[in-house]
Amino acid sequence: MRITLLLIVSLLLSITAEASRLKDMVSISGVRSNQLVGYGLVVGLDGTGDKTSFTSQTFRNMLNNFGVAIPTSVDPKSKNIAAVAIHADLPAFSKPGQKIDITVSALGDAKSLRGGSLLMSPMKGADGQVYAVAQGNLVVSGFGVQGADGSKLSLNVPSVGRIPNGAMVERAVPTAFSQGDSLVLNLHRSDFTTSRRVAEQINHLLGEGMAASMDATSIRVRAPRDPSQRVSFLSVLENLNVEPAMDAAKVVINSRTGTIIIGQNVRVSPVAITHGGLTVAIAEELNVDQPDPLSDGVTVVTPRTGIEVDEGSGHMFEFSPGTNLQDIVDAVNRVGAAPGDLMAILEALKQAGALKAELVVI
Repeated sequence: MRITLLLIVSLLLSITAEASRLKDMVSISGVRSNQLVGYGLVVGLDGTGDKTSFTSQTFRNMLNNFGVAIPTSVDPKSKNIAAVAIHADLPAFSKPGQKIDITVSALGDAKSLRGGSLLMSPMKGADGQVYAVAQGNLVVSGFGVQGADGSKLSLNVPSVGRIPNGAMVERAVPTAFSQGDSLVLNLHRSDFTTSRRVAEQINHLLGEGMAASMDATSIRVRAPRDPSQRVSFLSVLENLNVEPAMDAAKVVINSRTGTIIIGQNVRVSPVAITHGGLTVAIAEELNVDQPDPLSDGVTVVTPRTGIEVDEGSGHMFEFSPGTNLQDIVDAVNRVGAAPGDLMAILEALKQAGALKAELVVI
């Protein structure tokens, strides 16, 4: 516990307000990726496919497109095919002919997609238009085996795979990059101070009035209309160094794993805390009482319960005005509190109004 907390402290205290590149802090409004989704068939499986009705229907429709007519009385079920959902992100400025990675996931009860091949499948955007066509051999990291008695063993998830460069872009998505006489830069982390500093740094480099902070997130920058000049303009801006503002005081608690992160600017008002433990041990014993050999008595089993209570040693420590992160961690380490106890202490400090930070439980 002490080593973990001291490691967190050393990492947090070593982080100072250093300048960051603008390209690591902002994104350009209107320039983003788009989600694509598709439906298709994976074939060539080694008996690990599915036998759902929609898989059979898709298989029948595919054969009909190739002129193979299957009688309606025949159910074309095969364990070597599987119906899958396909999804991918179409990066900004993607052009027809470029390739993107795709993820393929089984829709039915297919056991594994290992060794399968995805047949040509259109991928659509939110507007219903086809933006890419997917096809290729799957790469599946997981595997699963099953015995005749029903026992089985699986590693990772064999029903999901990826195809690197598995889809070819067929349609470009228009952007507002070359429109208008200005661009809007959006901060990844909203902060009024950082927004003002970005505008000041741009104006210092390019001249007064070139940039203006709109709010805690957006900065409007005047830019050339010519696309090639605009690219060179942004190439200069994205390498500009800006010192971001200090983050707000925050304590983050993961209630599932016991992880606790205390921000650098966390402060505690004058307060005294006591910490102790209560241990209750209960032991059950069965005593057997035997009668005398010549008597008419019977054997009797008598239960005996022993209860032991240990209140532990109480600890109390006091925080002075302006206590910082290092003082908090040192005090907790001296007490020897476990992560669960530390969570309770921090929550009690917040309720008492002594913790000058936002308490976030995830």
